[in-house]
Amino acid sequence: MLWFVCFFNYADRQAIFSVFPVLKTEMHLSDKELGIIGSAFMWVYAATAPLAGLVADRFSRKTLILGGLLFWSAVTLATAYCTQYWQLVAVRAVEGLGESFYFPASMSLISDYHGGGTRSRAMSIHQSSVYAGTIAGGSLAGYLGQYYGWRSSFHFFGWAGMVLALVLMTMLREPRRGAADRIAEPVEAHGIARSIRAVFTHPMAPVLMAVFVGANFVASVFLTWLPSFLVRKFSMNLSMAGFSSTAYLQIASVLGVLAGGWLADRMVRRHAGGRMITQAIGLLCGVPFILLTGLTTTVGSVIAAMTCFGLFKGLYDANIWASLYDVVPPAQRATALGLMNSIGWLGGGAAPVAIGAMSDSFGLSRSIAATSVIYLIVGTALFAAIRRWMRDDSGPKPASC
Repeated sequence: MLWFVCFFNYADRQAIFSVFPVLKTEMHLSDKELGIIGSAFMWVYAATAPLAGLVADRFSRKTLILGGLLFWSAVTLATAYCTQYWQLVAVRAVEGLGESFYFPASMSLISDYHGGGTRSRAMSIHQSSVYAGTIAGGSLAGYLGQYYGWRSSFHFFGWAGMVLALVLMTMLREPRRGAADRIAEPVEAHGIARSIRAVFTHPMAPVLMAVFVGANFVASVFLTWLPSFLVRKFSMNLSMAGFSSTAYLQIASVLGVLAGGWLADRMVRRHAGGRMITQAIGLLCGVPFILLTGLTTTVGSVIAAMTCFGLFKGLYDANIWASLYDVVPPAQRATALGLMNSIGWLGGGAAPVAIGAMSDSFGLSRSIAATSVIYLIVGTALFAAIRRWMRDDSGPKPASC
């Protein structure tokens, strides 16, 4: 059930990027202005994520998940009625508010169904919906935008999400907090200040958040600018660019995320930092393929580069939250995720505008290729932190509940 909710979470946010070429022409926008449309979502998403985490540790997660789905689907529908640039920026910002409540609530809920032995696999299966939604949002928006106008996909996704929310109201169930960790006493959230301090008890928590900033910056660049990149560099039409910019990369990411979940659950049995090692491998192996995506000159090679990057990106993505949950207590899981989402999406929110501004000066190809340096830095930093703080089980432990 959460797989389908997350599917619409990402389809709704991705659809706008496939129609950037149309919006650029229709509203006479620069790349920087297009970047602001993309960043408006991410900035509000980041700003409200800490509040979303604190709320999800204290109130019904089911209500937050389905209420959020109804809200952001209605905003997606409203996007179809925008006629001016400022309206597009506004609806994207409001959509960021609605979607920020989903991941803290849903990941906390999944962690109460799955303990340490299956958590990475469960979360990796859920993570596959991110890629499926991205493909659907990008491909369908490109196709419908080319043949039926750019507004049509927002009608489709908006109404479909609201119907799903109504259906799941009678089906979704919420487990007891801490159930999968065999905590007998009820898990209760502490005061806000104490909850935030508990999140950072283990030194790996801020490291994982810092790495997420870099990884999210690169991911945001690909999500935002790949459709426009393929239109400009390879003269693809809107439909083909919407499909190609999402399908190859995201399908490979599904394979990578499933492999990453399975590998991490095995590695964590032998090494306390097994999930994090899997992430670091994904980051470092992805570096050359980010560079190749930006600099290659043929359609075949750019598809191969995007596919390989997607595969290794999946290794990292499979364990974003499971790694964090290895070093924070159950009572603060949603709070920790909210903080990490906030910090990570501050980095992601800077990406569309930064690359848009760079593109105006240096071109989109070089700007995309340059982001490979970020993957190299955060991957190396994560390996170094694992060696220092996750060598065995004798290191710092997260605060108890």
